[in-house]
This record gives sequence, C-alpha cells and structure tokens, in this order.
Amino acid sequence: MAASLASSGRPALAVRAARPGRSARVAVRAAAPAAAPSASAKAVDLSDIQFINPMWGQPRTEKEFLGIITKMVEAGKLPPKLQAGWVDFYGNYRAAVESSGVDSPELVATKVQCTIADCVFNQFVDPYTFPSAHSRLLEPYNYYAFGQRYVGSLIDFDNSVLGHARRWDAVAEQLAAGHNVVLLANHQTEADPGVFAHMLSASHPGLATDVIYVAGDRVVTDALCKPFSMGRNLFCVHSKKHLGDVPELKAAKMETNRKTLVAMQRAFNKGGTLVWIAPSGGRDRPKGDVWSPDAFDAAAVELMRNLVNRAKQPGHLYPMAMFSYPVMPPPKTVDKELGERRLTAWSGVGISLCEELDVPAVVEGLDDKDAAQAALAHAAWSAVCDEYARLDAAITHPDKRAAMPEFTQPFLAPKAA
Repeated sequence: MAASLASSGRPALAVRAARPGRSARVAVRAAAPAAAPSASAKAVDLSDIQFINPMWGQPRTEKEFLGIITKMVEAGKLPPKLQAGWVDFYGNYRAAVESSGVDSPELVATKVQCTIADCVFNQFVDPYTFPSAHSRLLEPYNYYAFGQRYVGSLIDFDNSVLGHARRWDAVAEQLAAGHNVVLLANHQTEADPGVFAHMLSASHPGLATDVIYVAGDRVVTDALCKPFSMGRNLFCVHSKKHLGDVPELKAAKMETNRKTLVAMQRAFNKGGTLVWIAPSGGRDRPKGDVWSPDAFDAAAVELMRNLVNRAKQPGHLYPMAMFSYPVMPPPKTVDKELGERRLTAWSGVGISLCEELDVPAVVEGLDDKDAAQAALAHAAWSAVCDEYARLDAAITHPDKRAAMPEFTQPFLAPKAA
C-alpha cells in the first residue's frame, strides 16, 4: 500500500491518455518524498487511480468537484435532486476522511468522490447488465481496486479485527482440496464485500478475491451500487422481498433466478467454490438503538444446503459474523425505491468465522422437513448472533481485545522495533 500523500508538499498529477479501448488513468504522485505511514494504519492509495472520462481526473478540491456537478445540472445532464444528494454525500464522506487523520483529506475525499462520480455517470452512458454469474471486472478498468480504495478510506484498521484466523485457514485448505464452502453471514452495509476483502487480503488473499457473493436486486440496479458490484464475483438473484415489486417483471426475474441456480450448481460441481450469502435477505436493521443480525430465512439456508449436498464435490456450511454498520449505515426501514441517502463514517469493522455447521447433529430426530429446515436456519443464525456479540466487543472495546486472542489484525503493518 502506497504511503499517504505528504502534507508538506502539494502532490502533482500525471494524466496518461488512454490507449484505444482502455480507460484514461490518473496517477497521483507526491511532489516530494512522502512521509512514512503509521506502522499500524493503512493509507489511502491514490497512486494509480483510473478515470473513464478524463474530466473527472481534474478536480482537486471540493469546490472544483461540486463545480462540475453544478455544470452538469445547468446543462440538463443531471436532475437537481441528484445534485442535492451528491452534495450531501460528498460532505459526510469528507468528514469521515478528515476524522481518519489521513494527510490531505480534501484531496483524498475529492479524488475518491471523482472516481465514484465517473463510474456512476458512465452507467448512464454505457450501462452494464449483470449476467446470472458475474466475474469481477479488472480490465480495462479495475473495479475491484476502485471499490477497495473507497471502502478502505472508511476503515479504522487499528480498531478492526479478523476473528478465528485458524478457521479461515481450514476454509482455505478445504477449497484447495476442491471442496465447496458457503458462508452464511449477516449483512450490514453496501460496503460489506470491501470490508470482507480488506480483513482477509493480508492473511488469505485468495479468499478475499475469489469469493462469490449472492447479490440481490439493489446492488445490480442502483446506479451508485452498480460500479462497486462490477468489481466483485456475483451470483445474481432476485430476493423474495423484491420479486413482485414490478408485477410485469416478475416472470423475467424468476427466469433469472433459475439461470443463477444452474450457474451455482455448475460451480459447486466443479468444486473449490467459496460463496457468501446473507440468508436474512437484506441488510440488518437496528432494533431501537441496538444492532444485531436479522433472522435467517429457512428457505435460503435450505437452498444452500441442498446445492452443496447435490454437488459432485464435498461441501461445508460456515456461519459468519459481520460488523460494519458504522461505516455506511442503511436506512432504518426497508425501502423499495432506489436512490437512498448515503451516510458514511470512519470506524472499526470486522468479520469472524463460526465453527462449521454440523448439519446432521442439528436436524437429528426431526422427521418433519419444515421443522428440520427451521432448526438449521436457527442454528446458523444463533451461532452468528453469539459470534457477533464477541466481535462487537472486540471492535468497540479495545481494552477487552487483549483478553480475546481469537481476534487478530493481520492487515496491520508490523510495528517498528
């Protein structure tokens, strides 16, 4: 990870023209040698930012960035409502970046916001349609790096944790042996794939990049979500919550789901497939002022159990706890309309893997199919809830972390002797 921009010197921008068929790139390089970053914190890497439209490579300040937004409204290329939303988004994102203590926070916030605006507005010009099985796009534009840069700027790595590294070792070994692994996780924010990758990239890089997320409607249709989703491996499905939102599209959505199930079964038959799914069907919502995992849908858990069992290769189900809500909390209610307000903050985050689900033990003695499915979903959810409570404590109470050796920080740079 490159050093943060030196506060003692104004970084210089070098714009390289794109070759035909490739995106323009803007490389940010410090005009003077950059100061070394903290040994325990990651800096925001602006060394190889790409732009599809070179116009977005020019702004360096809030005024310059918002000036482009204003001109787009005046030209009729952007509705005034979206302008207001982006002004709000920029403001709270910049505040989050400033609270992180990074050097040149206005430049960092502006450059990252420019990459988002660039990718989002490109979707109106050249919209991407997700297939049932989507592989992350790295060329000519690296959407994975784009998403990791944004999410990483919101993570307080000093107060973030990875839970049960040895269990992640076991998952990596199972995948290497050709087995399949399904993570049954709670889901808190649009940033969760980025959080997952950041927590694992140092110790288990293959898990960070190769995982396939089961993605619902919003992340492949909302204009602000789509560019981030393009940088992830996805199995695209339409959840029961939104299947009938537009009645005339219900049949087409059901057909997409059928194709996705075929793609998933094919991947499991091949083996070595890691899948992340949120059996709750969406993001957790607070219960009063308390955040905890939403209940798992028994049908979703049963679907994954069935796919794994029918596969030609062995499979494993692992509950997984995710703590990320402070960096990008969702609305308190579930809304069908797209275009929700984006709030951001700089915060500690984490993931923690529970023990592998012992399916035979959970359903032993349950002859009724519905009862067995409900028991399996409850067992997975209960494990996630228990692990989430420990994960929450490890992140929000650093004084307790020393007595919780199962939580480590492999993503931190080694401290100087």
